[in-house]
Amino acid sequence: MIRKLDRNKSRKRRHLRVRKKIMGTPQRPRLNVFRSAKNIYVQVIDDTQGVTLASASTLDTEVKEGGVYGGNVEAARKVGELVAKRASEKGIKNVVFDRGGYIYHGRIKALAEGAREGGLDF
Repeated sequence: MIRKLDRNKSRKRRHLRVRKKIMGTPQRPRLNVFRSAKNIYVQVIDDTQGVTLASASTLDTEVKEGGVYGGNVEAARKVGELVAKRASEKGIKNVVFDRGGYIYHGRIKALAEGAREGGLDF
């Protein structure tokens, strides 16, 4: 139990360290990722105004209707493609990728590749 808390504490420290350098603007918003054991959530955020421009998660019906489990690589790729589609509908093409302190591997990598395939540049 203690190990899990320490791991999340370390992730939050890494995330704060990254957030010092990364900021979303109206021209290039931030693509933020949160990963839990069962799901993955993504938001496109404009930090200057403090608003979420687009979002997607494995809880959305477009992802769930495929019958995939929310905590795997296949679901993460679909979420990446979905957030890219929703962002492009709002005219967003370029984003800054904020991996949330997670290692760029597995589900985070699949989400990023899905977003790139969907048309986002980062």
